[in-house]
This record gives sequence, C-alpha cells and structure tokens, in this order.
Amino acid sequence: MKQALVDDTEDVSLDFGNEEELAFRKAKIRHPLATFFHLFFRVSAIVTYVCCDWFSKSFVGCFVTVLLLLSLDFWSVKNVTGRLLVGLRWCNQIDEDGKSHWIFEARKVSPNNTAATEAEARIFWLGLIICPMIWIVFFFGTLFSLKLKWLALVVAGISLQAANLYGYILCKMGGDSDISKAAASFLSQTVFQTACPGDFQKPGLEGLEIHQH
Repeated sequence: MKQALVDDTEDVSLDFGNEEELAFRKAKIRHPLATFFHLFFRVSAIVTYVCCDWFSKSFVGCFVTVLLLLSLDFWSVKNVTGRLLVGLRWCNQIDEDGKSHWIFEARKVSPNNTAATEAEARIFWLGLIICPMIWIVFFFGTLFSLKLKWLALVVAGISLQAANLYGYILCKMGGDSDISKAAASFLSQTVFQTACPGDFQKPGLEGLEIHQH
C-alpha cells in the first residue's frame, strides 16, 4: 500500500516557477525612469517641432533644440532603454576592410536578471513604431506646405528614429537579413499582442545570444 502511494505521487510535480514568471511579466513597470525617458525625448522633439513657432521666432534655435532632442533620443533608446525594457541591444561596426557588420544581443535571463514586463515591452515597441510614422507625416506636410527650410530637420528625425526601429526589428528577429519579411512578421505579431494580450504569451529571452550579420 505504501509502495502504491509512492508510485501514485512521484509523477506529480507542482511548477510554481512558470506561474511566478507569468505574474511577474504582467506586473507593473519595473524601470519607470527608463520608460519615461524612452518616450520623453521623442515626444518632446515632436511637440517642440509642432509648437516651435509659438515658443520662439528663431529658426536656428528651434532647429538646434529639436535636433538635440532627436540625438538624445537616438542615444538613449539605442544604448539604455532597449537593454532595460526589452533586453535587446544592437550596434553596427565597420571593420578594417570597410564592411558593415550588424551585432545583435539578447539579455540573459537568470534569477538575478529577469525578463521585462509586458507593459514595458508594449510601451517600448509602440513608441518605437509610432513616432517615426509621425515624422513621415511631417515630411509630406513640409513638402505640401512648401516649408522647405524644415525639410532637413524632418529627414534627420526620420533617419534617426528609423535607424533604431530598423536595428531593433532585426535584433528581435534574430538578425534576419530580409527586412521586409522581418518587419511584416514583427508588426503582425505586435498588432496581435495588442489586440489580444491575454491570449498571447511572449517567450523569454533564453541566454545571451549574439548574432552578427
């Protein structure tokens, strides 16, 4: 009887780790400062561009201010917020032969270094995708209104923010060289997650993965 009891119970395992990890990923924002600055610089650049005529009549002052905000946004997203909010990092290096190499890294998940929460990931990707689209709208608005003096600034905004978007999409897709397929796959996945957050569970980042392309 005792042996039968052991046999009946030895296959039973209670895995609380997955439940704790799932509850953690649905928790509140863990990096409020990084989340704030992920949106602050890019939103400030857009607001300053739209309202610069109200703040100052100096074209040079407005141009420099917006360009500075865009540069700070590019640096912070590339080097800080991507690593903290989604555990991804990318860089582009030029070797001695003049060839360009993309390097992609994924954060290692451990008891002391856990994955990002869903709220942080959603804020990161939505901010990364929506803001370049706004600058594209500004581009066509500048052309149609014949405000060509702002064209260089708008192109700079598109270039800096699209570069981060391009790098992180490739990083998310594991360095897929076909950006059109990678972007289509990722954007469809993002839309699905936003529409049905409860039916989709994002996989964790297992180990430190470095891809070169």
